[in-house]
Amino acid sequence: MQTLRSSSASPFGRKIKLALYVLGFADKVNVEVAKTLDPNDTLRQQNPLGKIPCLILEDGNVLYDSRVITEYLDYMAGGEKLIPAGAERFDILTKQALADGICDAAIQIVYEGRMRPEEKKHQDWVDYQQAKVDRALTAFENTPLPQVQHNSPDAAQIALACALGYLDLRFAGEWRKSYPKLVAWLDDFASSVPAYDKTKPEPGA
Repeated sequence: MQTLRSSSASPFGRKIKLALYVLGFADKVNVEVAKTLDPNDTLRQQNPLGKIPCLILEDGNVLYDSRVITEYLDYMAGGEKLIPAGAERFDILTKQALADGICDAAIQIVYEGRMRPEEKKHQDWVDYQQAKVDRALTAFENTPLPQVQHNSPDAAQIALACALGYLDLRFAGEWRKSYPKLVAWLDDFASSVPAYDKTKPEPGA
C-alpha cells in the first residue's frame, strides 16, 4: 500500500487527500502523520527538503510536492480527471499555482508569528506576504473558477478550496468579509464535493 506523509492542518496535504477521495483511491493509500520539525522523523529521509506532502510508492520511490503528486494521481486514474489535456491544461495548472501561492504566503505569515520571538518579528515581511494573499484572492474574486460538476473538481478547484480552508483555519475566516463571490464558490464546492468535509483539519490542528 502507498503511504502519504502529511499533517492534518497542511493545505497541500489536504489537496492530496481530496484528490484521493475524488479519484477513488482513498482506501488504497495509508495516511501517516509527519512531524516536519522533528529531526528524528523519517520525513527527511523520504524528502530531503523535509516538506509535506510526500507520497511513498509501493516500490519505495517517493514523490513530492503536492503538484507532482496530483499529476501522478491523475495519471494513475487514466488521465484528464484533475488536469485536462490541450491548452486548457495550462490554464488549470496556472490557477492551481495561484491557489498554492495563497497557501505559501499564508504559511509564511503563520511561521513568522510562531517561530520568531516577539521582538524579532518582521511586520514588513508579514505585510508583503499578506499582499500576495490579497492579490490572489482578488484575482479569483474577479474571475471565479467554475462551479464543480458531478463531484469532479479539477486540480485548480481542489487547490483553491484547500487554500480558502486554510485561511479559515489559521485566520478565522477574515477573508470572507471581502470576497463574497469566493464565499459562495466555496459553499458550492463543499456541498458538491463531500470529501471536503471529510478532509477538514482535526480540532486544534
